[in-house]
Amino acid sequence: MSEDVLVSAADIARLADVGRAAVSNWRKRFDDFPQPAGGTASSPAFLLADVECWLRAHDRYVEVSPLERLWQRLRSSTDDLRLGEVVADTGAVLLGEKTELDLALVAEIERVGQADGVLAAFDGICGRYADLHSRRLLATPLPVARLMAAIGSVAGGTVLDPACGTGTLLLASHGGAVYGQEMNDGFSRLTDIRLRLHGYQARVEVGDSLRSDAFGGIQFDAVVCSPPFSERNWGYDELASDPRWEFGLPPRGESELAWVQHCLAHVRPGGHAVVMMPAAATSRRPGRRVRGNLLRAGVLRAIISLFPGAAPASSAAPDLWVLRQPADADEPPSDVLMVGAGEDLGLAETAWRAYNAKTELPENSRVVRIIDLLDEEIDLTTSHRTVVQEPSAGYFTMRDRLASVVERLTVPGVVGGPRREPVMTTLGELTRAGVVAVLQGPLNLADDGELPVLTAKDFMHNREPTGRTGESAGLVRVVEGDVVASLLAASGPMPTVMTTAGAVLGPQLLLFRADPDRLDPHFLAGCLRAESGRAGSGVRLDPRRASLPRLPIGEQRRYGRAFADLLALEETTRSLIKISDSLVAAGIGGLLDGSLIPE
Repeated sequence: MSEDVLVSAADIARLADVGRAAVSNWRKRFDDFPQPAGGTASSPAFLLADVECWLRAHDRYVEVSPLERLWQRLRSSTDDLRLGEVVADTGAVLLGEKTELDLALVAEIERVGQADGVLAAFDGICGRYADLHSRRLLATPLPVARLMAAIGSVAGGTVLDPACGTGTLLLASHGGAVYGQEMNDGFSRLTDIRLRLHGYQARVEVGDSLRSDAFGGIQFDAVVCSPPFSERNWGYDELASDPRWEFGLPPRGESELAWVQHCLAHVRPGGHAVVMMPAAATSRRPGRRVRGNLLRAGVLRAIISLFPGAAPASSAAPDLWVLRQPADADEPPSDVLMVGAGEDLGLAETAWRAYNAKTELPENSRVVRIIDLLDEEIDLTTSHRTVVQEPSAGYFTMRDRLASVVERLTVPGVVGGPRREPVMTTLGELTRAGVVAVLQGPLNLADDGELPVLTAKDFMHNREPTGRTGESAGLVRVVEGDVVASLLAASGPMPTVMTTAGAVLGPQLLLFRADPDRLDPHFLAGCLRAESGRAGSGVRLDPRRASLPRLPIGEQRRYGRAFADLLALEETTRSLIKISDSLVAAGIGGLLDGSLIPE
């Protein structure tokens, strides 16, 4: 029942599949919009039952799923500070454990678990909780967590995360047995329940890992960690003589170097630690002694620069430090891998595997001799080492790429014609007539599974699907000929006709599946491109209002081919801009350092 369930404006926007600005406009424009029943003046709350009645009356209702209704009941059952405990209790109910939750709420949790599956139900609730408290939970982005697990070679082994938060890194590890420590009692319980629901053999302890190590003296096959950055009160005074500081006492302002050595102390010989670090840790003067000792000991094996926001504790671009505890049979290493991955996480994994296999490295990665790093500063910054070192080589490479792209550059063959005013229809009308279906996947997808997910970021960067999920209700599978578009108009790439099938549609994307005998997909993509341009940047796309000319299918296909050529031209010119920027930079650099000379 929803009579006593309160929802915020953001909740209403999600339920009605609109932007928050639309809800604000409804409140101003419609006198019959429900009045607040709780919350505050700046963040009002409304009765879900009243909101549902209003949406139905205004033909805007979207059926509220049992999972969404359960989430709103959970939110209304407590305050935001205790909501994490209630989410953990929800997982305990799904595990068959006793809790102090209201019996009616327990019964609803059990019903949703039976209908959606225990794991999908809990992952859905956790996803909504993470979205609500994203600034407080500070979870590592899942693709980054998967990269850290892949580089650490943790699958099947014993894995430790000494700052585990809500367990994202451990969930991504596929470890045979996983261990975590977390200062926040509520987060540690939530992590324990998440791991057990996902089938892990887990042990999660509460406490400060640096001051009160719950796993003292125990070594693991791998350690993954995204520690808090720039902590002043990490225990410098009381831990000054701690035996973990094998590579030097971490400076008071360099808490991250304490975490690095703590992680290394828990790695068995031959095992890896993968630690998220702020970029400044590669060059700050107080930490140079520790950095130098890590290099001299052959422990630091790679530094991989990521994209802004990859670290939960910072909006800046962090690094991954990959460390290896030497085994007795190891030859002392003489070099370190440096990678400027940015958002291309596949590049980071490829470079790491190539480095270990001693095969050719991909671009934006380089092997650097340790002896060349052991100067006065011990500066391990990747940016000026991973770019092409010889500007002339970069110039000629970019020149060849530019020529290759120019060869593909073709202007569509269109001619002038008499201006006309075609009879128009809308996607809403075509949808009601069964000509096209407009589909959107679940707002939250389970993180665990082997099904590929086309994420909004994959779509933006025109790359293969990088997300993963498991089987659950409501998934939308992409088939060849589907048209995919961003939910936000003029956001990133334009509507695209898919040429491969099998991926699951991720959040923030729309899929249009047309009857090809009545509506040409390329014609549809071109019309959606026009609608996106009219809407303006950042506006949520309303597919029902998109307009299309009424044309016979033969005419649609003719126009569709022209639209496809124009969209291909747009993509090619974007590539030209990127390549020409690199070509100009390499040319100017080469002329200035003498590796290039004018003809």
